[in-house]
Formats: sequence, structure tokens, C-alpha cells
Amino acid sequence: LPDAPRPDPGTPAPVRFLPAFDNAVLGYHDRSRIIDDAHRGLSVAGARVVLVDGRVAATWSVEAGTVAVTPLHRFSRADRAAVAEQGRELAAFLSDGESRRVEVAASPS
Repeated sequence: LPDAPRPDPGTPAPVRFLPAFDNAVLGYHDRSRIIDDAHRGLSVAGARVVLVDGRVAATWSVEAGTVAVTPLHRFSRADRAAVAEQGRELAAFLSDGESRRVEVAASPS
């Protein structure tokens, strides 16, 4: 839609939890715009990833009804809060509203 409103280019992309083998990560030959070369193997290993500002920043899993997030690099305080909130939403979705538990591991140094 050529005349549709557009967000400001400086607007950060929201946190997103992606499933294993998601097209956003696998669909392009040049994946450097979404994932760092150091973590590129995650995309073909079947890891579930978390996007922070449009880039792969963590992996996630579900353990005993809790969404467990493992950062790949240091999160800012705001990023950690946004990841935790989206993790709670995901936990609620996956459990039909019975759980909102999320654990964000310590960031690597």
C-alpha cells in the first residue's frame, strides 16, 4: 500500500519468539541481517530463537510449563523486561492461560 502510514525508521522492532526452522531465519541466503555469523548454526540446528530489535538475541525452550530464555549476548534492562513480558505472553498461550512463568538466564559476559 503505497500511501499507508509507516513507522519512524528509528522505531525498534518488537520482541518476537520464533519457532524452530522459522522462515524469517532460514528463508534467505544472506542471513546476516537477522543473525550474527557466530550464531548462524542455530538456524539449521532447530533452535527456537528470540528476536530483539529484529535480530536473533536468545534461544528459548519450554521446561515444565516455564518458558526458559537463554541470551546470546548481554541484554539491556529494557530488552530483558521486554523479553520477559513476551515470554509470559507465550507461556500463557502455550498453557491455555494456566501459566505465565518465564525464566531469563543471566546474560553471558
